[in-house]
Amino acid sequence: MKMFLVVYADYFDERISKTFMEAGFGKYTKVHGVTGRGEESEAKLGTHYSPGKNNSIFMAVQDEEIPRLLEVIRGLRAEYPGSGFRAFTLPLEECI
Repeated sequence: MKMFLVVYADYFDERISKTFMEAGFGKYTKVHGVTGRGEESEAKLGTHYSPGKNNSIFMAVQDEEIPRLLEVIRGLRAEYPGSGFRAFTLPLEECI
């Protein structure tokens, strides 16, 4: 099992949510208003000099679902070049 993590600019929130739902990935935890700097987009620090914020989505998924999730993100990155969509996987062990 893996934790799939996606970080994206807040203004893509509706598009991301709709895309995941259409792809059959409707169970997730979303964190709004995270800040940071990335490699592909401007810093989003929620300040006057670096406006904007990011959101993050966390999904606990089976290993075999990762390729499909990556295709969803690759599709979004192709549709919105330079948008800064980033995806990561982490090992996940359910405790309870």
